[in-house]
Amino acid sequence: MSKPRVWISRPFFPDIVDRLREHFEVTQEAEERAYTPVELVAHLKDADAAIIGLADRIDADILRHTPKLRFVANTGVGYNNLDLAALTEAGVGASNTPDVLNETVADYAWALMLAAARRVGEAERWLRAGQWKGSRFEGWLGADVHGKTIGILGMGRIGQAIARRASGFRSPVIYHNRSRLDAAIEKECGATYVDKATLLAQADHLVLVLPFTPANRHSIGAAELKAMKPTATLTNIARGGIVDDEALARALADGEIAAAALDVFEGEPQVHPDLLEQDNVVLSPHIASASRDTRRDMASLAVDNVLAAFGHGPCAGRPPTILNPGVLADAS
Repeated sequence: MSKPRVWISRPFFPDIVDRLREHFEVTQEAEERAYTPVELVAHLKDADAAIIGLADRIDADILRHTPKLRFVANTGVGYNNLDLAALTEAGVGASNTPDVLNETVADYAWALMLAAARRVGEAERWLRAGQWKGSRFEGWLGADVHGKTIGILGMGRIGQAIARRASGFRSPVIYHNRSRLDAAIEKECGATYVDKATLLAQADHLVLVLPFTPANRHSIGAAELKAMKPTATLTNIARGGIVDDEALARALADGEIAAAALDVFEGEPQVHPDLLEQDNVVLSPHIASASRDTRRDMASLAVDNVLAAFGHGPCAGRPPTILNPGVLADAS
């Protein structure tokens, strides 16, 4: 009996991929790139499972042409590239990789926040351009982070990890979320719940950690930016589309907020050209989870999910982070 087939859309860690080979015929791409829908169908039409990235969109149109497909493992926390309703209707299981990247992403959120507040990107570009001829006492004045109010919009596990780090800076934390956290979690995070208007008005440094949904698109637009302090910074490590990038570029140019730091963008890898013109924004190519240890953990969790979906490994029949568990009743 032939082994089921797994297609992996990107290269990663051969030793982790090798865990699949005992049970599956594995095809792994040698380079990471964007695939057209036609190309995705070509790769998936004979596959029983797939391990994909956030750029690989699986929707009803793809599924109509991939009748063998039984499981899709997404290597990322977000899964707005997956039409979960269509996958469920087609009887295809899907998983993501939450939790293993929380602390690494929280570290990076602070790195971006600090870089924006202290004008690190601007100063480095200025230095590299040969402009440093001597120091000025009032030169390169940025904003403090210690002791300032950290605002968090979206208080899931990553938001909570960001909040916990604020105690080392002796910074108060306020947050807004779809639902308020339990009192015990608020105490652990040192965080106070406020409404969105208060969050925007009081935060010295606002960090976005929202999932992308149609309802959350442009949660930060022109009106929200005007409601922030002119001395405030904005950091987005959530998803492109949470911020209206065009409105943000205007706000930065007009001094409505002091600075921003972005790891995600609308239409990425394209970046709005107006953002590229602003010195007071730190731009990062969607790498908040990109530590070696964390990316290995993400790859390993994706492999665990595929193995379990086909009845292998310690979680046989129960993929640890499945998004639609009801579809796998007969998977093994």
